[in-house]
Amino acid sequence: MKKILDLILLVIVAILIFSLFWEEKQQTLSDKLDIAFEAKNLTIPASVNVLVKNYTATGIVLNNCKDINISNSWEKILFNDSFCKDIEVKSGEEVKVSFADEYSKFTSVWKYTLNSKIWDKEYFDQVEIENKGTIKKLFVWVVYAPIFNLVIWLIDLFKWSFWWAIVSVTIILRLLLLWPQHKMMVSQKKLQLIQPKIKKIQEEFKWNQQMIGMKMMELYKTENVNPVGSCGFLLIQMPILLVIYHIIIGIQDPANIYYLYSFLQWFSISDINFSFYSLDLLQVWWKQWVALALIVAIIQFIQVKLSLNLKDKELKASWVVLEKKPTDDKYSQMMPDPDMMNKFMLYWMPPMVWVFTYSLFAWVGIYWGISTLFMLFQQLFVNKILKK
Repeated sequence: MKKILDLILLVIVAILIFSLFWEEKQQTLSDKLDIAFEAKNLTIPASVNVLVKNYTATGIVLNNCKDINISNSWEKILFNDSFCKDIEVKSGEEVKVSFADEYSKFTSVWKYTLNSKIWDKEYFDQVEIENKGTIKKLFVWVVYAPIFNLVIWLIDLFKWSFWWAIVSVTIILRLLLLWPQHKMMVSQKKLQLIQPKIKKIQEEFKWNQQMIGMKMMELYKTENVNPVGSCGFLLIQMPILLVIYHIIIGIQDPANIYYLYSFLQWFSISDINFSFYSLDLLQVWWKQWVALALIVAIIQFIQVKLSLNLKDKELKASWVVLEKKPTDDKYSQMMPDPDMMNKFMLYWMPPMVWVFTYSLFAWVGIYWGISTLFMLFQQLFVNKILKK
């Protein structure tokens, strides 16, 4: 009986200890408040943000100038009175306090220090702001800044209309890429037209891969065909698209004013009209963008169809696929199936473009749709030339 009572007493003590530990842990969690920089390393121009995480049982109200002190070389940075305001952070809420409007205060290369005192508890953090590397800086000033200023200038030209700026910059870039795009299209069509000759070489020298390679190079040279003619254009197009994407998604960042040329310094980002017939071009709205994505996918299908310009029967007759037979020990060449590649481009690329357009911002679909439409008419022109 005594052993049973001792066991019960031991269990009770264990429960009490566990309860005390759990309550202390809960109390610690409930009193937690974090104030720190969102990023630890930034480059000029820097959009500095401070994250305030409130895990306490009550909400707090802090001033972004008085309660969040940021210093450079231990000298407190003073912000404009118009920037200072009270910010409410409710219980269990995380709030981003943005200092992007005051980016000009963070143009020195240094470690900036955050110091805040809330409820007699101090919070300390640092962020290091550096210059961009030589290559990145060169890319920014040679590629990013000119395109950014072009977009801003077009927005100003069209009375703050973001829609017309996107349409215009797309047309301008397509005109600049007109010649490399033309060369790529001509090369692709010529490659299709010489497939019977390629088939003949593959059949005649199918046991000698080295001879096939030599004869193919001679054929390409004679016919003036570049088998990788499209790669160069993609190397030009994709970086430009990525630059435009980064410019647009960050166009509302006040720190980008740092890149404005002198004749555009007066420009106000807050005046940009991002709507097109009441639709926000910087948002994703599934009902509206389903139709936009479908239109872009249809245009893409037509453009790919024109680039092939061959029926399925003609494709099968003009392309050859050499397969290795189990008894042919000397023959090891495995050629990709161009028929399958073309069918992939024709029947799988449009659905991929649909998903791509639907998933991203509406302006991306507009850019892609106009670019593809431009290529469609260019493809008609190329087809007409080669037909003659």
